[in-house]
Amino acid sequence: MKIHCLSTVTSVGILLSAAGALVCQVEAFQSILHRHSQQQYLHMNGFSAPATSSTALTYVASPLATTTTTTRRPLIQKYNNKQFHPNGRLAPHHMADVTASTDSKKGFWDNIKSVVPPAQERKKLIPLALMFFSILFNYTILRDTKDVLMVTAPKSGAEVIPFIKTYVNLPAAIGFTGIYASLTNRMEQKDVFYACVWPFLAFFALFAILIYPNRAILHPNGFVDLLASHLPASFSAPLAIVRNWSFAVFYVMAEMWGSVVASLLFWGFANEVTTVDEAKKYYPLFGLFANVALIFSGQYVRWVSKMRSTLAPGVDAWAVSLQYLMGAVVVGGGVVLATFRHMQRNIIPTLDKNTNGSAPAVAKTPKKKKPKMSMKESAKFLLSSRYIRDLAMLVISYGMCINIVEVSWKAKLKLAFPNPNEYSAFMGNFSSATGAITLIMMLLGRTIFAKFGWRVAALVTPINLGVTGLLFFALNIFSDFFAPLTSKIGTSPLMLAVIVGAAQNILSKSAKYSLFDPCKEMAYIPLDQESKTKGKAAIDVIGNPLGKSGGALIQQFLIFGLGSLSAATPYLGVILSGLIFLWIQSANSLAGQFNKAMEVDDDVVAEVVESREEQTSVEEGTE
Repeated sequence: MKIHCLSTVTSVGILLSAAGALVCQVEAFQSILHRHSQQQYLHMNGFSAPATSSTALTYVASPLATTTTTTRRPLIQKYNNKQFHPNGRLAPHHMADVTASTDSKKGFWDNIKSVVPPAQERKKLIPLALMFFSILFNYTILRDTKDVLMVTAPKSGAEVIPFIKTYVNLPAAIGFTGIYASLTNRMEQKDVFYACVWPFLAFFALFAILIYPNRAILHPNGFVDLLASHLPASFSAPLAIVRNWSFAVFYVMAEMWGSVVASLLFWGFANEVTTVDEAKKYYPLFGLFANVALIFSGQYVRWVSKMRSTLAPGVDAWAVSLQYLMGAVVVGGGVVLATFRHMQRNIIPTLDKNTNGSAPAVAKTPKKKKPKMSMKESAKFLLSSRYIRDLAMLVISYGMCINIVEVSWKAKLKLAFPNPNEYSAFMGNFSSATGAITLIMMLLGRTIFAKFGWRVAALVTPINLGVTGLLFFALNIFSDFFAPLTSKIGTSPLMLAVIVGAAQNILSKSAKYSLFDPCKEMAYIPLDQESKTKGKAAIDVIGNPLGKSGGALIQQFLIFGLGSLSAATPYLGVILSGLIFLWIQSANSLAGQFNKAMEVDDDVVAEVVESREEQTSVEEGTE
């Protein structure tokens, strides 16, 4: 026991050291998340690009301009000397020279002070970071627990997940949308926050104390058995949801904690109290906090799941573990509510004025109206633009591929760990590994972009998912063929498939956060404003939902047609191969269009800068 604790503490310490090192790379991480096009760079410095090459080049005194005529001259010279990246920034070696010359003039403590946020920002950022850490700490526990409950439930399995996502999650999300709209019309925003968080915490506490211990009374096992005797075996998954309805409700509440509390409530509140400049500097830090929270919560889940060895015989070990897990969720939720209350009472009132007591501290910029497109309009726009169509294919392929592999992997995970505590312990280690690998990939992501470019960065995710996913399916379909090999290494085809599936999920998700998402956002840069806004709207309306639900629908059709998820495994492997092929094809096509568009932008920037240099010389000669 001491050895296990020591190894856990040591591993967490090493991972936290890595996280600390990564914090030093936040500025580099920001350069990936906040790239700007050349036109944006020129506009910030007072330049205006022509509509066409034949139009007269002009200089506009932009209100966003941050440099004077004197300081623009070296910038123009830097551009003409090819010392700019295609995105308008200084090339790395020249940026390093500038940074080195600046840092040499500073002392050690000056450099330390430049990293530490000022007091006016710290009083907001520290509570926000604590809230975000607690929310994601809870989400990791809930995400791991919901899978354990549904997959290991009586007469249930991983095949119920596609049905829950389609027929339980979706109606619940639609219902919450209506409730949230009603709350926002009747209450202040701070009261809406409390009204949304409290029901979650109350349900999770009641589930561990009251609902789960009385599941035998609450679940209609006899009624479902009667239905099952009159229905085909392919209906076992939907019937399992009805049989274990309280677990299904827990599954939905756990899913909605991430979408409601993390995405909607937290980020809505953070955007209200944070300026744009602060967001650019510190939001990447929140991404690091998210992965550190994964590590901590994963190890907590593992520790709780291992407690069964200390319990007396006859005690329901999973029920005890569930109480500890939900207790941590309630405590984490209490930290979120207490921190939110502290900010409402003691911090937000002081943000009305800045340190001079004159201007608003929270910069409010007029929001651009996001175009709302119908399903028909979105489909028409996708079909009319090859660029947007390829980009949408990337989003759809990722959602479908990860869903297809993940559900099959969880089915094998149940066979390897039928005991809920063992299943939960494995998921705890899985979550910690996901957080640690994602932290490392965030650091490596910038290097991949810098050395290999957009194309390679975009291809890493599909190639990784394809290789590991197809290997996982091969281990399942040809288990007899791999049996001699696995026996030599002291394992079984089932356990090797579980390990490969876990590696596939960890690597794919870390690649998504560090490479796939930045690639997707960078792909919008060379588009004109209309294509950019309409393209985002079309992908939001069609791409994201189709990616998330497409894989679930495919699995439902196969389960109904073939009777079980295991029987559908060979077909899922073939479908995965086809999706990976289309994904790689679309990524290559989009890379060519992206690079070509960026080269065109480079030519426009060069013409504008050279014209401005000549214009500046004329102006200086007439003074």
